[in-house]
Amino acid sequence: MNRPGVAAVLSLVVPGVGQIYNGAWLRGLFWLVITPGFWLGTGGWLGWICHLLAAYTAHTYAVRAERGLLPRR
Repeated sequence: MNRPGVAAVLSLVVPGVGQIYNGAWLRGLFWLVITPGFWLGTGGWLGWICHLLAAYTAHTYAVRAERGLLPRR
């Protein structure tokens, strides 16, 4: 079982790793590509927002998986 806190911290450190930890590979790759783009493209202004969004989505996904709210694969 995935732990929401671990997923959030992993994505806060490296955006996308928390999603990969949850088993959402495409979501993880999305954040791994998009976040550096925002860091570089905006001079760091929107990079923080992407970091926080990646952590939030990883946590939310893990909580939903834990409660059985995600469709079966």
